[in-house]
Amino acid sequence: MALKKIKILEPENPNKPTAIVNGQASGIVNWNDLKYPHFYDHYKKLLSQFWTPFEINMSKDVIQLARGELDPAEVEAYFLITALLTTFDSIQARWISFAAPYITDTSVAHLLYYICRDEVVHNQSYSYLLASVTDNETQMKTFEHARTHPKILKRNERVLEIYEKFKENPTPRHLAETLVASNCNEGIFFYSGFAYFYHLARNQKMLATSTMIRYIQRDEMLHNRIGSDILRALLGENPEIDADGSFSAFMYDFVKYSVEAEIEWSKYILKDIKNLDLLELEGYLKYLGNKRSRLMGGDIVFEGYEDNPCRWIQIYSDETLDSDKTDFFEQKSRNYTKITDENGFDEL
Repeated sequence: MALKKIKILEPENPNKPTAIVNGQASGIVNWNDLKYPHFYDHYKKLLSQFWTPFEINMSKDVIQLARGELDPAEVEAYFLITALLTTFDSIQARWISFAAPYITDTSVAHLLYYICRDEVVHNQSYSYLLASVTDNETQMKTFEHARTHPKILKRNERVLEIYEKFKENPTPRHLAETLVASNCNEGIFFYSGFAYFYHLARNQKMLATSTMIRYIQRDEMLHNRIGSDILRALLGENPEIDADGSFSAFMYDFVKYSVEAEIEWSKYILKDIKNLDLLELEGYLKYLGNKRSRLMGGDIVFEGYEDNPCRWIQIYSDETLDSDKTDFFEQKSRNYTKITDENGFDEL
């Protein structure tokens, strides 16, 4: 069954959507009358986490890099990981632009639009980061790596195949597959890179960069929760997607692939980083794979990795992230007003 594209406005349909896809909805959003009311909570959380890269003072990182306080392996990893993260966020924004026109539920579509805005900010953050710490030639080289480096291209292959399959043949099953790929992209593929920047931070290196990465991780964690909730709802409305169990098999296979691909990348890019235990990091990635699978409604994929074996990273882990605006490594409050049940739209 193919998905039908939504019209800009369909006033003959009800404001409250009847389904995520192939349903009826006017296109007018009433956040107090949703098919899935908890999506409003997700929206308010997205608002509360608003940030821009310009808030982050990169001057100390500039000095550290200029003084040679990072060894050559650390510098190479710094720029190649930034190149990889740039491709991931670019892909996410473009995927949403193809998926959103098929989403009947206007609240879900608007969540995706906001997430797309986040991905654009993340992508621009890497430009801001590079422009702050290095010269124009290195910036251009890094972004060229993002589109030409064979290891980076390999990392993107399977996600791109799934996204392109949906683009060419938009069906509920293919949409569900893109949600799995998106969740693994945001919930697994970023994480050895995140771990590297946190490793630098625990050694008092590139603290501003790591603060930015922490903001990005906090966004990605929420995107993962939202994507998983959309997937669960989509499967609930369209049980035929997994009637024969093939979709569940796909999901488990993709989670396993994602973890193994991230482990392979980490061994390539981090092999020369001092005092970073790659075996411990491998366990951490398997632990994350189990978390992402459970969040999407599945079971664990890697037996024996129900707990985080990478103890030092727990201070930077999903569980410690909240809505407080803080320079995480210098602990300076930014004192931003937060959207809450008391000061949100309910009170307007």
